[in-house]
Amino acid sequence: MPRIVQKYGGTSVGDVERIKKVAERIKAAREEGNEVVVVLSARAGLTNELIARAKGLCAEPSERELDQLLAIGEQESVALMAMALHGIKVPAVSYTGAQAGIFTDGVHTKAKIRTVDPKPVVKDLDLGRVVIVAGFQGIDDDGQITTLGRGGSDLTAVALAGALKADVCEIYTDVDGVYTADPRVVKNARKLPEISYDEMLELASSGSKVMQSRSVEFAKKFGVVFEVRSSFNHNPGTIVKEEVAYMEQVVVRGIAADKDQAKVIVSNIPDKPGSAASVFRGLADANVIVDMIVQTAGRHGVANLTFTVPETDTARAVKALEPVLAGIGGGQVTMHQHIAKISVVGVGMKTHSGVAATLFQALAGAGINIDLISTSEIKISVVVDLDRADDAVRVAHAAFGLDKL
Repeated sequence: MPRIVQKYGGTSVGDVERIKKVAERIKAAREEGNEVVVVLSARAGLTNELIARAKGLCAEPSERELDQLLAIGEQESVALMAMALHGIKVPAVSYTGAQAGIFTDGVHTKAKIRTVDPKPVVKDLDLGRVVIVAGFQGIDDDGQITTLGRGGSDLTAVALAGALKADVCEIYTDVDGVYTADPRVVKNARKLPEISYDEMLELASSGSKVMQSRSVEFAKKFGVVFEVRSSFNHNPGTIVKEEVAYMEQVVVRGIAADKDQAKVIVSNIPDKPGSAASVFRGLADANVIVDMIVQTAGRHGVANLTFTVPETDTARAVKALEPVLAGIGGGQVTMHQHIAKISVVGVGMKTHSGVAATLFQALAGAGINIDLISTSEIKISVVVDLDRADDAVRVAHAAFGLDKL
């Protein structure tokens, strides 16, 4: 019997009527002869609401207690979905992440999956039940509830699909696939029938909200082919798979904007071996994710470091850097939050020249100034003023002819 994993996002379970519609879709998949495992997110807006309530009580809530609190969002979803399926005569059982065998490290709010033990899930599948798993959460070696970070339900679905050796993994969201750019910003953006893991990973890490980057990385590592689809229609989605030769014919596959970034400038640090290492070790120990990095040439014995971090990590970054700078003999930290990172992505960059020139010329023609530049084999990212982010995406999309793919 084919085995499928379906993941539904927060908008798909936003109210009772939407839960009923998803339940009917799950029932249809089961009646087609499939074993079905379903992973659910918390209903749209609930996680933000819970965080706001927590911060209304304590300016800096304990991360352990935040995990304890935020895990209830997905648990609400899975229990209600099980009830909806019972209401239409489908045998179903709901699981927390821990009950589903999702074991993680002990880093609260940003835990990483270590292992998945699918035996409890397989047992219920063998009994003919639909298994509904709370996404975004797991359990550490000490029995503590952990959460996997924003978009962690995608990671739960992909990890379960890999552990269960599922035939199909379907990621249902409020868009019907991966587009060349955000269609809300670029009206003529086009849906891609398929995309490589590497391209999807770069887009996800560059601000595309369709998938969480760690879930794509996990899928690539374990060879889990998945499809991004809409839960509101039955249209084909975008298949994410291993790169094949013809993908290199398209130079740029898509453009993403990340508006949740902040720029950190660490100035006047001693220009000596080990200074940069100390700065980034301090940030790593505080679990601050650093993206783009630029170091200026040292002058008069001091140097400057500029890098970007998620906007939500700015306070943590400043706090982590204070003892580091004291330890290395000086330096100042300044923060700039009114920025956005624009990234153009495509495996075709490996075999085509002139991509950077095309991007920079297009932005210059629109009067958009570039603050920072970062490149990889299949990506070019630039930092621009937040107010010009949407303009930059539209300009780049047109420059690379993505509306004609």
